Amino acid sequence: MELPSTTLASAVEALSSLPGVGKRSALRFALHLLKQPTDDVLLLSEAIRKLATDIHYCHICHCISDTDTCPICSSPKRTQSIVCVVENIQDVMAIENTQQYRGLYHVLGGVISPIDGIGIRDLNIATLLQRVQQGIPAPVEEVILALPTTMEGDTTAYYLNKQLQPTGIKITTIARGIAVGDNLEYADEITLGRSILNRIPFA
Repeated sequence: MELPSTTLASAVEALSSLPGVGKRSALRFALHLLKQPTDDVLLLSEAIRKLATDIHYCHICHCISDTDTCPICSSPKRTQSIVCVVENIQDVMAIENTQQYRGLYHVLGGVISPIDGIGIRDLNIATLLQRVQQGIPAPVEEVILALPTTMEGDTTAYYLNKQLQPTGIKITTIARGIAVGDNLEYADEITLGRSILNRIPFA
């Protein structure tokens, strides 16, 4: 794609690195930004810069936050004895949107997938076991395994169940209102909410 400006070409190259954005879409975005007031474009660039410099990951649950401890983990209104284990941050947002869950979370940062080169040490599993064993930030009575109903998700869930069983805590999984092979972030809020409420013991 021949462009009349190297600056425009650089912007298109950067924008096209985003997931789902091809060169044509990137060019459309760049040309749109050129038509906007300079202050608006600078506000956008500053917001993106802050994503790289100001975002924290909660030292307890690994969710994104503006501080070292996220608002969910630090909230006295949450049930701190229940921890819901999810694959990613999008899953936290999806469950929160149901307004059916008032416990805490633990973001693994992925699922075990040898094909993709993702192993146990690549995930936030050690800190989950530490939370349960040491009661961080409070004694844990139940762990909900809310992982994708895929081969990788099930493999991860079975591994976590095996590691957590010796602790004697209650281990549950969300009800299978979620279709096999689906990710939580794509489930509708009613189905996901009911799956959390009707969770069952992990067999």
